[in-house]
Amino acid sequence: MQAVLTIFRREFSSYFASPVAYVFLVIFLIMQGLFTFYLGSFYNREQADLVSFFTYQPWLYLFLMPSIAMRLWAEERRAGTFELLLTLPIPTRSVVAGKYLAALAFAALALTLTFPIWITVNWLGAPDNGVIVTGYIGSLLMAAAYLAIGAAMSAVTKNQVVAFILAVTVCFLFLVAGLPMVLDVVGGWAPEAFVLAIANLSFLTHFDALQKGVVTLGDVFYFLAVIIFWLWVNRIVIESKREAG
Repeated sequence: MQAVLTIFRREFSSYFASPVAYVFLVIFLIMQGLFTFYLGSFYNREQADLVSFFTYQPWLYLFLMPSIAMRLWAEERRAGTFELLLTLPIPTRSVVAGKYLAALAFAALALTLTFPIWITVNWLGAPDNGVIVTGYIGSLLMAAAYLAIGAAMSAVTKNQVVAFILAVTVCFLFLVAGLPMVLDVVGGWAPEAFVLAIANLSFLTHFDALQKGVVTLGDVFYFLAVIIFWLWVNRIVIESKREAG
């Protein structure tokens, strides 16, 4: 645990070593506001909820979460500190966990800074704050899944742009898997059980229930399974590079 905390502190502080982190936070908050109040027609809906806030988050995260994760390993390899990091007497799983948790903490900070939107909806009406809390939890779980994929892709290459593109591509596949146009194409040749399996792989399928305040173990387990699987992939990739010397 001490090793994880050491890596976590090192990685989290590195986000604020340059203006990039502040620029990211500002961009995230501006885009979240635009999606909520303009594209989401927050005021025109005249309903005291944050549906317009959560609806566009899967698409917003599709680009913003990979941009957080792309530097986790690619930057180490570009800077030449990758080999040094792997020679430290720290288990690979601790390094992977520490880096990932730092990225997740940064994403959680960005999400927390959206609290003025929550205050706004409470000032304008009487929303069901239990549903909003559930939506925030679902949003954080989805962000964590995006980051796990992004971390694994960052371990594959030393080029951050390539890592970003790979992460966006894989995340996009997970995102659109449950859309009707995809299911219609798959349903044209695959059995119903396979179509259902594809639909259940979609982030949208599981986040939709959580953002509406419906908490099921299946949805929570899905995101946890995605996170664990891709962190395992991350670890395997790093260990293979360590063994390759």
